Amino acid sequence: MAALRAVGGCRGVPPPRQSRGVAEGLLQRLGRWISEVEPVATWGERRRRNRLQRQNAYCGVLRDTYGDNVVAATFTLSCGGGVRFEGQEHWLRPEDEWQPQVLHLRDVPVVALDLSGSPLTYNGLDNLVRLTRLQHLDLSGCPHLDDWALGRLHVFGDTLRELSVARCPRVTERGLATLHHLRLLRRLDVAGLRVPSPGLVRILLEEALPHCHILGDNEGTPPPPQPPP
Repeated sequence: MAALRAVGGCRGVPPPRQSRGVAEGLLQRLGRWISEVEPVATWGERRRRNRLQRQNAYCGVLRDTYGDNVVAATFTLSCGGGVRFEGQEHWLRPEDEWQPQVLHLRDVPVVALDLSGSPLTYNGLDNLVRLTRLQHLDLSGCPHLDDWALGRLHVFGDTLRELSVARCPRVTERGLATLHHLRLLRRLDVAGLRVPSPGLVRILLEEALPHCHILGDNEGTPPPPQPPP
């Protein structure tokens, strides 16, 4: 036993008391590090939430002066999206000189919005829900769009013809169930959603929206081969 202790000492293995002291010191330093990092992480999360709220704030001052179409266009372009007005074939994008054009078209209805991949939230829809001629709405890949937000789209029941909510991680079958209000919808993209039984969800959507073409993950998949007669 003495020989083993001697060999251990030659290999740099500390005595038991020293090992406990080292471990306690490491735990103390780890505890101090966590106590220092946690407020920083909390501050970062708070800052992220505040930024998201500012991005989705309602442009009420603009509405009082320029109307609902300018509000929707300005909000969408500020989020990095695109806008198309009635009677126009081209889209306004953030890289364009869009501000004077938007103000010039203040009395022309907005008919199409591309908010794909934007930070749009439930509250941000305040800037859109007063549009009266909206026909095309692309919300694909919006990380904060959820079922509650989808429930607000019923206001476009008399105008909306194309809608995409593809690859929105917070959208479930509950939100999709609220889309039956969109009576004029002719094209709906629900690809990449995290829903159970996507095939069944698609069938239910086709029943709720019989005149709408539903695009999903199995779009374009050939039908299974028929058994020989």
